[in-house]
Amino acid sequence: MDTLNRVFHLEDAHTTVKRELIAALTTFVSLSYILFVNPNILHAAGIDKGAAFTVTAVATAVGCFLMGFIANYPVALAPTLGSAAFFAYNVVIGMHINWQTALAAVLVASFLFILITVLKLRELVVNAIPADMKYAISAGIGLFIAFIGLQNGKLIVNNSSSLVGLGSFNNSQVWITLFGLILTIILMAARVPGSIFIGMIITAIFGIIIGQIPMPHSIISGAPSMAPIFGHAAFHIADINTPQLFMVVLTFLLVTFFDTAGTLIGMSQQAGMVDKNGKIPGIGRAFLSDSLAMVEGALMGTAPLGTSVESSAGIAMGGRTGLTAIFVGIFFLISMIFSPLLAVIPTTVTAPALVIVGVLMAGNLKYINWNHFEVALPAFLTVVGMPLTYSISDGLALGMIAYPITMIAARRHKEVSPMMYVLFFIFIIFFLITNMK
Repeated sequence: MDTLNRVFHLEDAHTTVKRELIAALTTFVSLSYILFVNPNILHAAGIDKGAAFTVTAVATAVGCFLMGFIANYPVALAPTLGSAAFFAYNVVIGMHINWQTALAAVLVASFLFILITVLKLRELVVNAIPADMKYAISAGIGLFIAFIGLQNGKLIVNNSSSLVGLGSFNNSQVWITLFGLILTIILMAARVPGSIFIGMIITAIFGIIIGQIPMPHSIISGAPSMAPIFGHAAFHIADINTPQLFMVVLTFLLVTFFDTAGTLIGMSQQAGMVDKNGKIPGIGRAFLSDSLAMVEGALMGTAPLGTSVESSAGIAMGGRTGLTAIFVGIFFLISMIFSPLLAVIPTTVTAPALVIVGVLMAGNLKYINWNHFEVALPAFLTVVGMPLTYSISDGLALGMIAYPITMIAARRHKEVSPMMYVLFFIFIIFFLITNMK
C-alpha cells in the first residue's frame, strides 16, 4: 500500500486503493462494450474479428497503463468510435484503400501526434480553432456514429427514391435492434452504471431466445491470435505516397486531435484537477500518454486510441489517480478470455451502443453560438456534413472552409487565427484531391 501511495500519490489526491478499484470497475463496465463494437467496425474493413478483439483488449490495457504511470490521470485510453468509423467506412470502404495501408496512415499520424506534442504545438492548434467549431466537430462525429448504428441495426436502409428510409418491421434484425435500443435508453435514463454493456448482454440473450442469434459454443477460451493484423502498419508505411493518403493522415491527426484534447480536458475538470488559474497540472504528460497510445495501437492493428468519455463514470465514483487507469487496464487483459462471446454480439446488438454514444457526443451542440449566423453556418455544415456525406473528413472540410468566409463577410476577420486560414487552404486542396472524378 505504501508503494502504491508513493507512486500514485493517493493521500495527496484524498483517495484510497479501494476507491480507485471501485472507480476502475465502474469505468471498465461502462467501456467494455468497445471490446465488441470496435471489432465489428474493423471487420467491416476486412480485418479479422477475433484478432481485432484481442488487439482492442491489449491496446486498451497498454494505453491505460501509459496514462496511469506517465500522467497519473484516472482516465482510460481506448479506440475511439469516431476514428474507427472514419478508418473503416471512409478510408477503407469509401476510398478503396486496403486496411494495411490505412493502419500505416494511422501510424504516421501517431508519430506526427508525438512530434506536435513534444513541440507543444497541440496547445497552439487547440487555441487556434474556435470553441464553436470544436463542439461542432464532436457533435458531427456523434451524428455520424449514430447514423452508422441505425444502419447496422437495419432501422435505416437504402431507398432508391429518397436515398434512405425506415427499415422493414418484417425483418427480425430490426426487432433485435429496437429491443436493445429501448432497453438501453431506459437504463441510461435510470442512470444505471454500465447501461450500454448491460443493454448489449440482455439484447444478445433476447436474440438467442427468439432464435436469431446462435448460442456460443463456450464462454471462456484462449484469446485469438493478433498475428493476422499485428505489425502490418509498420510494413506498409511506404504505401503512404499519394496526396490522397497524405490527406488521410492529416484527417486522422485532426479528428483524433480534437476528440482526445476536448475529452481529456473535460475529464480533468470533472476530477477537480484544474488549479485556481484554470490550468491543468501535468496535462502535457497526459497528452504524451495518448500520443504514445496511438502508436502502440496502430502497431498492434487498431484505429487510433483516445481518451474515453466513459472515464467520467469512474471519476464520478471517486477515481482520482492513475491507479484507476491501471486497474482498468488489468480488467481489459482479463477480459480477453471471453472472446467466444463475439459470436453472439453481431452488429444488431452493438447498434444501440453506437446510437447512444452518438447522442452523448451530440450534447455539444448546446455550446455552439447559434445566434450569430457567421458562426452557426460553418458549425451546421460540419455537424450535418459528416452523416450526410458519410464522411467525417468531408464534414470537417465543409466547416473549416466556410468559417473564414462567413467571418470575413461579417467583418470579423480579425478574430480568425492564421491557423484557420492555413486549414482553409488545406481543406480546399483536400476536396480537389479526393472529389475530382
